[in-house]
Amino acid sequence: MVEETPWQQALRYANRADPYPFYEELRKQPVARQPDGTYVVSTYREIVALLHDPRVSSDPRKCPVPAGAQAAGAEPAAEPIREALTEPNIITCDPPEHDRDRRTMMPHFAGPPQAPHLISDLEPDIRRLVDGLLDDMRGRTRIDAVDDFAYPLPVTVICKVLGVPLEDEPRFHHWIETALDALDFGPEAASEEIRSRQAGGRQAVREFGRFAAGLLDRYAREPGPGMLSALVNEDGAEGRMSKGVLVSNALLLIFAGHETTVNLIAHSVLTLLRHPDALEKLRRRPELIVPGVEELLRFESSVQFWHTRSAVEDIDIAGTTIPKGAPIFLAYGSANRDPHRFTDPDTLDLERPDNQHLGFSQGIHFCFGAPLARLEVQVAVGEFVRRVQNPRLVQDPPPYRHNQIFRGPRHVLVDIDGIRD
Repeated sequence: MVEETPWQQALRYANRADPYPFYEELRKQPVARQPDGTYVVSTYREIVALLHDPRVSSDPRKCPVPAGAQAAGAEPAAEPIREALTEPNIITCDPPEHDRDRRTMMPHFAGPPQAPHLISDLEPDIRRLVDGLLDDMRGRTRIDAVDDFAYPLPVTVICKVLGVPLEDEPRFHHWIETALDALDFGPEAASEEIRSRQAGGRQAVREFGRFAAGLLDRYAREPGPGMLSALVNEDGAEGRMSKGVLVSNALLLIFAGHETTVNLIAHSVLTLLRHPDALEKLRRRPELIVPGVEELLRFESSVQFWHTRSAVEDIDIAGTTIPKGAPIFLAYGSANRDPHRFTDPDTLDLERPDNQHLGFSQGIHFCFGAPLARLEVQVAVGEFVRRVQNPRLVQDPPPYRHNQIFRGPRHVLVDIDGIRD
């Protein structure tokens, strides 16, 4: 039996709750070729260099061998989503296409320069939603920090921002979960269980795409509130985005606009309950919520790695040559625990100085929704710490979702004594 690499071990579901020992071993070779031909980059300095390197493409169409293709001949792990989407979105294309589409989208989501207060103006609504979720917990002695708190907040917010009817949430939630469960980049990708999920994953993305296309068509006929309506009716200097590109970006915005924030809120609660001194410190000094959220995101990265990049030329880095055409995985979760960049990286420090983590990536693909995510998590975690009385973890580690990229707990059960005003 061939011994698995540290990366393969980190990707096994049994290690989802704690991949960090395997990351530590992986960092001994900053750029490591895997048996399937993928090059995994695990150290902070090398990842930052590649994030700013024009020889690295984010467009899967430029990679001749799909990332995650198995040497044993298993179906490539990325196929369920890649096959179902006919056009790229802003995280799976390169300049100038990327720059044009991002310029078109940015004013309608991140605000400046046309709407500088777009995100900050959402704070009152976010606070009302958080207060309502906590109020609904009154009288209970056990809550699920995921289903009762971390999930409903960001999904409600992103529906409002985009103009997606909230009543459609059960449908797109099912499609997203089905698609994510069909992705596996580790040694278990060749299993019958994962391979049987892939057809369902492709179908889920197709149905999700038809839903988004129908919503865009409706807004083309009758403009309404939200970003999707603004984009479909955009007549800017660079013209309208094509229907296929609009659909692909709509799926990205609906999905990424809440899934990663769900994981960050859930992991923040979980991490603070594991570190009672930090929890009490944040309760005493609520102003630490701003640097605290940055540290929580470094400590438990919502996006563990990214998988669509490839080399368009030979790249010499850290004593290794990544050959032209090779898939590249950037392991953000490992880089955020790199001791050559962060002092005592396995220690939670809510006042960590110079905390330039990679939780939102860097470079031209820096997270589009970072300002909104930061605001949501600051309000949610700050109010959870302030209002929830004596929270205690019921199960540690909690059960985790299957997906390796968007790593997060499926449930975080917490016993509580009550909810303060």
